Amino acid sequence: MTRSLLAGVCGLAWMLMPVAGAHAQTDKVLVPADEPSGGATNQDASSTANAALGEDDSQAPISFEGGQLTITQPEQDGEKVLAYDGKELASNYDVFFDKIVKIGDINVALVDVGDGGNQCGPAKVIVWKPEGGAIQSLKVEQDECGAPPSAVSDNAIYFVPYLLPGDAKPALQWSPTGGLTTSGNLTYMPEPGTDWKDVDPSKYDNIIDAFHNEAVYKEAEKLLGKDMPDMATSLLVGGGTEKTASGAFYASGCVPHDCGGNDGFMAVDPAQHKLYFARRGDNGEPNAWPSVTTWPADVKEALDKALGSAN
Repeated sequence: MTRSLLAGVCGLAWMLMPVAGAHAQTDKVLVPADEPSGGATNQDASSTANAALGEDDSQAPISFEGGQLTITQPEQDGEKVLAYDGKELASNYDVFFDKIVKIGDINVALVDVGDGGNQCGPAKVIVWKPEGGAIQSLKVEQDECGAPPSAVSDNAIYFVPYLLPGDAKPALQWSPTGGLTTSGNLTYMPEPGTDWKDVDPSKYDNIIDAFHNEAVYKEAEKLLGKDMPDMATSLLVGGGTEKTASGAFYASGCVPHDCGGNDGFMAVDPAQHKLYFARRGDNGEPNAWPSVTTWPADVKEALDKALGSAN
């Protein structure tokens, strides 16, 4: 797979990741709506439902394959429940209809189901009814933080993972006849030929973007080794960068759903071709790469402000 495709997919995944948290709801029970008229085709109903869901989070029942898909919240502040004609298919705190698509000759409903929270996308629940069969559902998730973004073609739905530095994950595909299968394996790759002179923090939404630079990536690989994905994960919930007096830029962050318990720090000094990492887990004091005793004073000061004293 070409770098341009991988970069595009990773960028799409990055933009989608915060969506689950943005949909947090306070509604107690989701109000039913009238069924589509008897003369409407399934495709017409699907189009209407997709449009309505984009405008309103009340999520009225959707007619689907002779029945109804519903999302209700049985208990105040409890989980929402996705059901088909009263049969529970999935539940969690964030449950949202996505859309209805056609794969081959089969209508397929896609529903996002997740814990919610910062930078943590939902899993995808696939609902379909084989010809002559009963309603079926499948939950697609790749880790504890949800599923890769989905891309729909005429014959299959593809799930291409968002990769953190050092990651390798399978790309998945699903069809009503073939089920969920692995279509290949993707490995994170920095932009070939990029060097320290190409580092530009003004373009970074998150300091993790610095890993796209090949020189930064190779230096990080030397320092972190197999710890690189965990280090990057500890920076996921974060924002832009700040700069020290000496010209290094830095940022801190945390693991989704574990801010304060699993936090990270990264600094980049493009002029000196140096990187500095620290990560604090449940044991309290942060681990540092390289040893914090070798850090410049201003970078060490930034670390102390971000994560607390490393002494």
